[in-house]
Amino acid sequence: MERFRDYFEDVLQSLYDGVYIMDRDRRITFWNRSAERITGYSASEVIGHACSENILMHVDECGCQLCLGHCPAAKAMDEGVEKESRIYLHHKNGFRLPVMVRVSPIRSEQGDVVGAVEVFSDNSVLETSMKRLKELESQAFSDALTELPNRRYAEMVLRTRQDQSERYGVAGFGVFFADIDRFKRVNDDYGHDVGDSVLRMVAGALKYCVRDGDVACRWGGEEFVILVGAENLEMLARIGERLRAMVESSSLDTDKGALRVTASFGGTLQRPGENFTDTVKRADSLMYACKENGRNRVTVE
Repeated sequence: MERFRDYFEDVLQSLYDGVYIMDRDRRITFWNRSAERITGYSASEVIGHACSENILMHVDECGCQLCLGHCPAAKAMDEGVEKESRIYLHHKNGFRLPVMVRVSPIRSEQGDVVGAVEVFSDNSVLETSMKRLKELESQAFSDALTELPNRRYAEMVLRTRQDQSERYGVAGFGVFFADIDRFKRVNDDYGHDVGDSVLRMVAGALKYCVRDGDVACRWGGEEFVILVGAENLEMLARIGERLRAMVESSSLDTDKGALRVTASFGGTLQRPGENFTDTVKRADSLMYACKENGRNRVTVE
């Protein structure tokens, strides 16, 4: 039996994951080498100590202390079932380290829970990879200048909403195609740096004016596409007028004084069975109708 126990301990010591064993009072009785490597704490520093002493100071994503409350190990022992959690432990050097924890209750020959074994792995590489993935995703779908979603994102949302409309009978949606009026004159009179600031100003006006669930995107150049939920043309027109007014009332301080611009909005509702590209084209045509009729207006159809 002793030889088997030594063999068992050798196996646990050879594992890449951190492993520790605790008794029913959550007092640590075993701490493998990988646990030392991952946490910075040696076995001699933790064996004999209880989790309630808060050595590793486990917290969840909200920063709530787990060791002093109902931690995954306590739950596993109380409920007699395995538990898995993503938590943050306190490294000996002071920083928080993300780990994936798996806890299994240990039972006596009589079936009573007498302790638990916890296996944990350094999740920092995964955390970093996920963060980088989100950054790349953000870059792929974000316009660098205005920080609005870009045309690729707009097309993705349009395609999704069209699919929802066709498959599930979800009510259609509205599309505005907007263009800053006389934007070339802004670049010519003030320079491209001011022109970029105007694009950011208009983007901000649209971004903070849209309702929850609606989205404003930069389509390209001085053009924007706004995707909105609208049941009819009357509602669409009200939304468009609010967007137009927010752009018109915005201003940018320059060396030549306050600079204001306007924009023309063409809006339309997606029609049953219609491809989203045709919806956008119709909104684009209506925007040009605004230009021909004096600019700084909303036309819906």
